[in-house]
Amino acid sequence: MPASALQPVAANERIAVLDVVRGFALLGILLMNIEAFVGPLNQALTGLDPTLAGADRVADALVYILVQGKFYTLFSLLFGMGFAVMAQRAERAGRAFGAFYLRRSLGLLGIGLAHALLVWSGDVLVSYALLALVLLAFREAPTAWLPWIAVAVYLFAPALVLLYGALGELARHDPAMAAQWQESLRQVGEQSRQIVDAQRQAYGDGSYAMATAQRARDLLEALRGLIVNAPVMLGMFLLGSWFVRAGAIAEPAGSARLFARLRWGALPAGLLLMLASFGLEPWMDPARLDLRLSCAFALSSLAGLLMCLGYLGWVVRFRAALAWLAPAGRMALSNYVLQSLVCTLVFYGYGLGYFQQLARAWQPLFALALFLVQVALSHAWLRRFDYGPLEWLWRGVTYLRLPPLRRAAAR
Repeated sequence: MPASALQPVAANERIAVLDVVRGFALLGILLMNIEAFVGPLNQALTGLDPTLAGADRVADALVYILVQGKFYTLFSLLFGMGFAVMAQRAERAGRAFGAFYLRRSLGLLGIGLAHALLVWSGDVLVSYALLALVLLAFREAPTAWLPWIAVAVYLFAPALVLLYGALGELARHDPAMAAQWQESLRQVGEQSRQIVDAQRQAYGDGSYAMATAQRARDLLEALRGLIVNAPVMLGMFLLGSWFVRAGAIAEPAGSARLFARLRWGALPAGLLLMLASFGLEPWMDPARLDLRLSCAFALSSLAGLLMCLGYLGWVVRFRAALAWLAPAGRMALSNYVLQSLVCTLVFYGYGLGYFQQLARAWQPLFALALFLVQVALSHAWLRRFDYGPLEWLWRGVTYLRLPPLRRAAAR
Protein backbone atom coordinates (compact mmCIF):
# COMPACT_ATOMS: atom_id res chain seq x y z
CA MET A 1 0.00 0.00 0.00
CA PRO A 2 1.42 3.46 -0.85
CA ALA A 3 2.81 5.45 2.04
CA SER A 4 0.34 8.24 1.32
CA ALA A 5 -2.72 5.99 1.57
CA LEU A 6 -5.20 6.76 4.29
CA GLN A 7 -4.97 4.22 7.08
CA PRO A 8 -6.57 3.80 10.52
CA VAL A 9 -5.05 6.09 13.13
CA ALA A 10 -2.49 4.35 15.30
CA ALA A 11 -2.80 4.68 19.07
CA ASN A 12 0.32 6.86 19.27
CA GLU A 13 -1.06 9.24 16.61
CA ARG A 14 -4.28 10.04 18.46
CA ILE A 15 -5.01 13.48 19.91
CA ALA A 16 -5.12 12.55 23.59
CA VAL A 17 -7.41 15.34 24.75
CA LEU A 18 -10.11 14.25 22.27
CA ASP A 19 -10.33 10.83 23.92
CA VAL A 20 -10.57 12.42 27.36
CA VAL A 21 -13.39 14.70 26.23
CA ARG A 22 -15.16 11.76 24.57
CA GLY A 23 -14.96 9.81 27.81
CA PHE A 24 -16.40 12.74 29.75
CA ALA A 25 -19.16 13.17 27.15
CA LEU A 26 -20.08 9.48 27.46
CA LEU A 27 -20.84 9.98 31.14
CA GLY A 28 -22.98 13.02 30.39
CA ILE A 29 -24.84 11.18 27.63
CA LEU A 30 -25.69 8.33 30.00
CA LEU A 31 -26.79 10.74 32.74
CA MET A 32 -29.09 12.35 30.18
CA ASN A 33 -30.37 9.13 28.61
CA ILE A 34 -30.98 7.07 31.74
CA GLU A 35 -34.41 8.61 32.27
CA ALA A 36 -35.37 7.58 28.73
CA PHE A 37 -34.22 4.01 29.41
CA VAL A 38 -36.15 3.69 32.65
CA GLY A 39 -39.37 5.17 31.25
CA PRO A 40 -40.98 6.30 27.98
CA LEU A 41 -38.50 8.01 25.69
CA ASN A 42 -40.66 11.00 24.78
CA GLN A 43 -41.56 11.71 28.39
CA ALA A 44 -37.88 12.27 29.15
CA LEU A 45 -37.53 15.06 26.57
CA THR A 46 -39.77 17.72 28.09
CA GLY A 47 -37.80 19.11 31.01
CA LEU A 48 -38.79 18.80 34.65
CA ASP A 49 -41.48 16.16 35.17
CA PRO A 50 -44.32 18.03 36.96
CA THR A 51 -45.48 14.85 38.71
CA LEU A 52 -42.26 14.38 40.68
CA ALA A 53 -41.69 15.50 44.27
CA GLY A 54 -38.95 15.44 46.91
CA ALA A 55 -35.56 13.94 46.02
CA ASP A 56 -36.88 12.72 42.67
CA ARG A 57 -37.84 16.26 41.69
CA VAL A 58 -34.47 17.64 42.79
CA ALA A 59 -32.59 15.00 40.79
CA ASP A 60 -34.72 15.63 37.71
CA ALA A 61 -34.20 19.39 37.97
CA LEU A 62 -30.42 19.08 38.38
CA VAL A 63 -30.11 16.77 35.38
CA TYR A 64 -32.29 19.09 33.31
CA ILE A 65 -30.31 22.19 34.26
CA LEU A 66 -26.78 20.76 34.18
CA VAL A 67 -26.91 17.85 31.72
CA GLN A 68 -29.86 17.70 29.34
CA GLY A 69 -29.09 19.44 26.05
CA LYS A 70 -25.46 20.04 27.03
CA PHE A 71 -23.91 16.68 26.27
CA TYR A 72 -25.45 15.73 22.98
CA THR A 73 -24.16 19.12 21.83
CA LEU A 74 -20.74 18.16 23.20
CA PHE A 75 -20.96 14.84 21.35
CA SER A 76 -21.85 16.76 18.18
CA LEU A 77 -18.90 19.08 18.74
CA LEU A 78 -16.63 16.03 19.01
CA PHE A 79 -18.06 14.60 15.80
CA GLY A 80 -17.10 17.80 13.98
CA MET A 81 -13.64 17.64 15.50
CA GLY A 82 -13.19 14.08 14.25
CA PHE A 83 -14.29 15.15 10.77
CA ALA A 84 -11.70 17.94 10.68
CA VAL A 85 -8.91 15.67 11.94
CA MET A 86 -9.62 13.15 9.17
CA ALA A 87 -9.82 15.88 6.55
CA GLN A 88 -6.42 17.20 7.65
CA ARG A 89 -4.89 13.74 7.48
CA ALA A 90 -6.29 13.23 3.99
CA GLU A 91 -4.87 16.57 2.85
CA ARG A 92 -1.43 15.75 4.27
CA ALA A 93 -1.51 12.34 2.57
CA GLY A 94 -2.59 13.91 -0.71
CA ARG A 95 -5.55 11.55 -0.96
CA ALA A 96 -9.14 12.13 -2.06
CA PHE A 97 -11.40 12.54 0.97
CA GLY A 98 -14.92 12.40 -0.46
CA ALA A 99 -15.22 8.67 -1.21
CA PHE A 100 -13.47 7.77 2.03
CA TYR A 101 -15.83 9.94 4.08
CA LEU A 102 -18.88 8.64 2.23
CA ARG A 103 -17.94 5.09 3.22
CA ARG A 104 -17.38 6.21 6.79
CA SER A 105 -20.80 7.89 6.90
CA LEU A 106 -22.54 4.87 5.36
CA GLY A 107 -20.83 2.62 7.90
CA LEU A 108 -22.06 4.85 10.73
CA LEU A 109 -25.53 4.86 9.19
CA GLY A 110 -25.59 1.07 9.20
CA ILE A 111 -24.49 0.90 12.84
CA GLY A 112 -26.99 3.61 13.77
CA LEU A 113 -29.90 1.86 12.05
CA ALA A 114 -29.05 -1.41 13.80
CA HIS A 115 -28.85 0.44 17.12
CA ALA A 116 -32.08 2.40 16.59
CA LEU A 117 -34.16 -0.54 15.33
CA LEU A 118 -32.75 -3.44 17.34
CA VAL A 119 -31.62 -1.85 20.62
CA TRP A 120 -32.88 1.66 21.47
CA SER A 121 -34.83 4.29 19.59
CA GLY A 122 -33.09 7.23 21.28
CA ASP A 123 -30.21 6.73 18.84
CA VAL A 124 -28.33 9.77 17.55
CA LEU A 125 -26.00 7.95 15.12
CA VAL A 126 -28.49 7.87 12.23
CA SER A 127 -28.88 11.64 12.41
CA TYR A 128 -25.11 12.11 12.61
CA ALA A 129 -24.56 9.91 9.56
CA LEU A 130 -27.12 11.80 7.48
CA LEU A 131 -25.84 15.22 8.54
CA ALA A 132 -22.24 14.15 7.95
CA LEU A 133 -22.96 14.39 4.23
CA VAL A 134 -24.04 18.02 4.69
CA LEU A 135 -20.92 18.70 6.74
CA LEU A 136 -18.81 17.62 3.78
CA ALA A 137 -20.07 20.65 1.85
CA PHE A 138 -18.35 22.97 4.36
CA ARG A 139 -14.93 21.37 4.05
CA GLU A 140 -13.53 24.24 1.99
CA ALA A 141 -15.12 27.01 4.07
CA PRO A 142 -12.49 29.50 5.33
CA THR A 143 -11.47 28.70 8.90
CA ALA A 144 -12.18 32.24 10.08
CA TRP A 145 -15.78 31.95 8.86
CA LEU A 146 -16.57 28.66 10.54
CA PRO A 147 -17.53 29.95 14.03
CA TRP A 148 -19.91 32.49 12.54
CA ILE A 149 -21.47 29.98 10.16
CA ALA A 150 -21.76 27.51 13.04
CA VAL A 151 -23.55 29.96 15.33
CA ALA A 152 -25.88 31.09 12.53
CA VAL A 153 -26.84 27.49 11.74
CA TYR A 154 -27.24 26.63 15.42
CA LEU A 155 -29.51 29.61 16.06
CA PHE A 156 -31.93 28.54 13.32
CA ALA A 157 -33.66 26.11 15.72
CA PRO A 158 -34.40 28.53 18.59
CA ALA A 159 -35.32 31.22 16.05
CA LEU A 160 -37.82 28.86 14.42
CA VAL A 161 -39.42 27.99 17.76
CA LEU A 162 -39.58 31.70 18.69
CA LEU A 163 -41.32 32.36 15.38
CA TYR A 164 -43.93 29.71 16.13
CA GLY A 165 -44.41 31.18 19.60
CA ALA A 166 -44.91 34.65 18.13
CA LEU A 167 -47.47 33.26 15.67
CA GLY A 168 -49.29 31.69 18.59
CA GLU A 169 -49.44 35.05 20.35
CA LEU A 170 -50.76 36.74 17.22
CA ALA A 171 -53.41 34.05 16.80
CA ARG A 172 -54.83 34.87 20.22
CA HIS A 173 -56.05 38.24 18.91
CA ASP A 174 -58.32 36.67 16.31
CA PRO A 175 -61.09 34.39 17.68
CA ALA A 176 -61.20 32.15 14.60
CA MET A 177 -57.41 31.79 14.41
CA ALA A 178 -57.21 31.26 18.18
CA ALA A 179 -59.71 28.41 18.02
CA GLN A 180 -57.86 26.79 15.11
CA TRP A 181 -54.50 27.19 16.87
CA GLN A 182 -55.79 25.68 20.08
CA GLU A 183 -57.30 22.75 18.20
CA SER A 184 -53.96 22.12 16.47
CA LEU A 185 -52.14 22.16 19.81
CA ARG A 186 -54.77 19.88 21.33
CA GLN A 187 -54.13 17.38 18.55
CA VAL A 188 -50.37 17.64 19.07
CA GLY A 189 -50.82 17.06 22.79
CA GLU A 190 -53.09 14.07 22.20
CA GLN A 191 -50.64 12.60 19.71
CA SER A 192 -47.83 13.09 22.23
CA ARG A 193 -49.80 11.28 24.92
CA GLN A 194 -50.55 8.42 22.54
CA ILE A 195 -46.86 8.04 21.68
CA VAL A 196 -45.89 7.96 25.37
CA ASP A 197 -48.59 5.37 26.08
CA ALA A 198 -47.41 3.26 23.13
CA GLN A 199 -43.81 3.43 24.35
CA ARG A 200 -44.87 2.52 27.87
CA GLN A 201 -46.75 -0.52 26.62
CA ALA A 202 -44.14 -1.69 24.08
CA TYR A 203 -41.04 -1.15 26.20
CA GLY A 204 -42.50 -1.83 29.62
CA ASP A 205 -44.75 -4.82 28.93
CA GLY A 206 -44.21 -5.84 25.30
CA SER A 207 -42.22 -8.56 23.63
CA TYR A 208 -39.00 -7.91 21.72
CA ALA A 209 -41.01 -7.89 18.48
CA MET A 210 -43.42 -5.26 19.87
CA ALA A 211 -40.51 -3.15 21.08
CA THR A 212 -38.80 -3.39 17.69
CA ALA A 213 -41.97 -2.23 15.91
CA GLN A 214 -42.21 0.71 18.31
CA ARG A 215 -38.55 1.54 17.75
CA ALA A 216 -39.24 1.79 14.01
CA ARG A 217 -42.08 4.25 14.68
CA ASP A 218 -39.90 6.24 17.06
CA LEU A 219 -37.12 6.43 14.48
CA LEU A 220 -39.47 7.89 11.88
CA GLU A 221 -40.67 10.42 14.45
CA ALA A 222 -37.08 11.34 15.28
CA LEU A 223 -36.26 11.90 11.61
CA ARG A 224 -39.26 14.22 11.31
CA GLY A 225 -37.91 16.11 14.32
CA LEU A 226 -34.67 16.91 12.49
CA ILE A 227 -36.18 20.21 11.37
CA VAL A 228 -35.34 21.44 14.88
CA ASN A 229 -32.50 19.13 15.88
CA ALA A 230 -30.49 19.12 12.64
CA PRO A 231 -29.41 22.81 12.84
CA VAL A 232 -28.20 22.28 16.41
CA MET A 233 -26.16 19.21 15.45
CA LEU A 234 -24.78 20.71 12.24
CA GLY A 235 -23.88 23.95 14.00
CA MET A 236 -21.90 22.00 16.59
CA PHE A 237 -20.24 19.92 13.84
CA LEU A 238 -19.01 23.13 12.23
CA LEU A 239 -17.84 24.60 15.51
CA GLY A 240 -15.95 21.40 16.30
CA SER A 241 -14.27 21.60 12.90
CA TRP A 242 -13.14 25.11 13.71
CA PHE A 243 -11.53 24.04 17.01
CA VAL A 244 -9.37 21.55 15.12
CA ARG A 245 -8.58 23.74 12.13
CA ALA A 246 -7.64 26.62 14.44
CA GLY A 247 -5.19 24.35 16.26
CA ALA A 248 -6.92 24.64 19.64
CA ILE A 249 -7.34 20.88 20.11
CA ALA A 250 -3.99 19.62 18.87
CA GLU A 251 -2.16 22.22 21.01
CA PRO A 252 -4.46 23.25 23.90
CA ALA A 253 -1.64 25.07 25.67
CA GLY A 254 -1.40 27.47 22.74
CA SER A 255 -5.08 28.35 23.14
CA ALA A 256 -5.08 28.74 26.91
CA ARG A 257 -6.84 32.11 26.71
CA LEU A 258 -9.66 30.68 24.59
CA PHE A 259 -10.31 27.80 26.99
CA ALA A 260 -10.13 30.16 29.98
CA ARG A 261 -12.85 32.28 28.37
CA LEU A 262 -14.97 29.19 27.91
CA ARG A 263 -14.50 28.19 31.55
CA TRP A 264 -15.10 31.58 33.15
CA GLY A 265 -17.30 33.23 30.53
CA ALA A 266 -19.33 30.72 28.52
CA LEU A 267 -20.17 28.35 31.36
CA PRO A 268 -21.48 30.94 33.87
CA ALA A 269 -23.38 32.77 31.10
CA GLY A 270 -24.92 29.51 29.93
CA LEU A 271 -25.90 28.53 33.45
CA LEU A 272 -27.62 31.89 33.98
CA LEU A 273 -29.55 31.45 30.73
CA MET A 274 -30.54 27.93 31.76
CA LEU A 275 -31.77 29.14 35.13
CA ALA A 276 -33.76 31.87 33.36
CA SER A 277 -35.30 29.25 31.08
CA PHE A 278 -36.10 27.04 34.06
CA GLY A 279 -37.72 29.98 35.84
CA LEU A 280 -39.91 30.74 32.82
CA GLU A 281 -41.01 27.18 32.07
CA PRO A 282 -39.42 24.16 33.75
CA TRP A 283 -41.70 21.80 31.79
CA MET A 284 -42.01 21.99 28.01
CA ASP A 285 -45.66 21.02 27.66
CA PRO A 286 -46.06 19.52 24.15
CA ALA A 287 -49.64 20.81 24.06
CA ARG A 288 -48.47 24.42 24.38
CA LEU A 289 -46.61 26.72 22.01
CA ASP A 290 -46.88 30.32 23.18
CA LEU A 291 -44.27 33.05 23.38
CA ARG A 292 -43.40 32.29 27.01
CA LEU A 293 -42.69 28.62 26.34
CA SER A 294 -40.81 29.33 23.10
CA CYS A 295 -38.63 31.88 24.93
CA ALA A 296 -37.85 29.24 27.56
CA PHE A 297 -36.89 26.80 24.81
CA ALA A 298 -34.70 29.39 23.05
CA LEU A 299 -32.92 30.25 26.30
CA SER A 300 -32.29 26.57 27.07
CA SER A 301 -30.94 26.06 23.55
CA LEU A 302 -28.49 28.94 23.93
CA ALA A 303 -27.56 27.62 27.36
CA GLY A 304 -26.82 24.22 25.85
CA LEU A 305 -24.32 25.76 23.46
CA LEU A 306 -22.54 27.87 26.07
CA MET A 307 -22.48 25.27 28.84
CA CYS A 308 -21.21 22.62 26.44
CA LEU A 309 -18.29 24.89 25.54
CA GLY A 310 -17.71 25.68 29.20
CA TYR A 311 -17.54 21.98 30.04
CA LEU A 312 -15.05 21.55 27.20
CA GLY A 313 -12.91 24.30 28.69
CA TRP A 314 -12.82 22.63 32.11
CA VAL A 315 -12.06 19.17 30.72
CA VAL A 316 -9.17 20.61 28.70
CA ARG A 317 -7.92 22.38 31.83
CA PHE A 318 -7.85 19.14 33.84
CA ARG A 319 -7.06 16.79 30.96
CA ALA A 320 -4.08 15.24 32.77
CA ALA A 321 -6.11 14.43 35.88
CA LEU A 322 -8.93 13.07 33.71
CA ALA A 323 -6.68 10.90 31.55
CA TRP A 324 -8.29 7.79 33.10
CA LEU A 325 -11.34 8.59 30.94
CA ALA A 326 -9.38 8.28 27.70
CA PRO A 327 -9.81 4.51 27.15
CA ALA A 328 -13.58 4.87 27.41
CA GLY A 329 -13.33 7.73 24.92
CA ARG A 330 -11.25 5.65 22.51
CA MET A 331 -14.13 3.17 22.51
CA ALA A 332 -16.87 5.82 22.51
CA LEU A 333 -18.99 4.18 19.79
CA SER A 334 -18.85 0.73 21.40
CA ASN A 335 -19.53 2.18 24.85
CA TYR A 336 -22.44 4.29 23.60
CA VAL A 337 -24.15 1.23 22.10
CA LEU A 338 -23.24 -0.89 25.13
CA GLN A 339 -25.00 1.61 27.40
CA SER A 340 -28.17 1.12 25.37
CA LEU A 341 -27.83 -2.66 25.33
CA VAL A 342 -27.30 -2.97 29.09
CA CYS A 343 -30.01 -0.48 30.04
CA THR A 344 -32.68 -1.90 27.73
CA LEU A 345 -31.94 -5.43 28.99
CA VAL A 346 -32.26 -4.22 32.57
CA PHE A 347 -35.34 -2.04 32.21
CA TYR A 348 -37.37 -3.24 29.23
CA GLY A 349 -40.11 -5.83 29.55
CA TYR A 350 -38.29 -8.39 27.39
CA GLY A 351 -35.30 -8.07 29.76
CA LEU A 352 -35.36 -7.88 33.54
CA GLY A 353 -38.48 -5.73 33.41
CA TYR A 354 -37.56 -2.85 35.74
CA PHE A 355 -39.30 -0.33 33.47
CA GLN A 356 -40.47 2.67 35.54
CA GLN A 357 -39.30 0.89 38.69
CA LEU A 358 -36.10 2.85 39.45
CA ALA A 359 -36.80 6.10 41.29
CA ARG A 360 -35.59 9.26 39.55
CA ALA A 361 -33.24 10.11 42.40
CA TRP A 362 -31.43 6.77 41.97
CA GLN A 363 -31.10 6.93 38.21
CA PRO A 364 -27.96 9.15 38.12
CA LEU A 365 -26.26 6.80 40.60
CA PHE A 366 -27.09 3.81 38.42
CA ALA A 367 -25.70 5.67 35.40
CA LEU A 368 -22.49 6.58 37.25
CA ALA A 369 -21.97 2.98 38.39
CA LEU A 370 -22.50 1.64 34.87
CA PHE A 371 -20.11 4.22 33.44
CA LEU A 372 -17.36 3.32 35.93
CA VAL A 373 -17.74 -0.33 34.94
CA GLN A 374 -17.42 0.72 31.30
CA VAL A 375 -14.23 2.64 32.07
CA ALA A 376 -12.73 -0.40 33.78
CA LEU A 377 -13.75 -2.67 30.89
CA SER A 378 -12.31 -0.20 28.38
CA HIS A 379 -8.95 -0.20 30.18
CA ALA A 380 -8.92 -4.00 30.18
CA TRP A 381 -10.01 -4.30 26.54
CA LEU A 382 -7.43 -1.85 25.21
CA ARG A 383 -4.61 -3.67 26.96
CA ARG A 384 -5.29 -6.50 24.51
CA PHE A 385 -6.85 -4.82 21.49
CA ASP A 386 -6.18 -1.68 19.46
CA TYR A 387 -9.84 -0.77 18.87
CA GLY A 388 -13.23 -1.21 20.41
CA PRO A 389 -15.29 -3.86 18.59
CA LEU A 390 -17.58 -1.42 16.79
CA GLU A 391 -14.70 0.95 16.06
CA TRP A 392 -12.86 -1.98 14.45
CA LEU A 393 -15.89 -2.85 12.32
CA TRP A 394 -16.42 0.81 11.37
CA ARG A 395 -12.79 1.14 10.29
CA GLY A 396 -13.14 -1.99 8.19
CA VAL A 397 -16.02 -0.41 6.26
CA THR A 398 -14.25 2.94 6.00
CA TYR A 399 -10.87 1.67 4.76
CA LEU A 400 -12.25 -1.36 2.86
CA ARG A 401 -10.15 -3.68 4.95
CA LEU A 402 -10.30 -4.84 8.55
CA PRO A 403 -7.26 -3.62 10.50
CA PRO A 404 -5.57 -5.99 12.96
CA LEU A 405 -7.67 -6.00 16.13
CA ARG A 406 -5.35 -7.61 18.63
CA ARG A 407 -2.45 -5.53 19.86
CA ALA A 408 0.96 -6.64 18.63
CA ALA A 409 2.21 -7.06 22.21
CA ALA A 410 -0.75 -9.35 23.00
CA ARG A 411 -0.42 -11.59 19.93
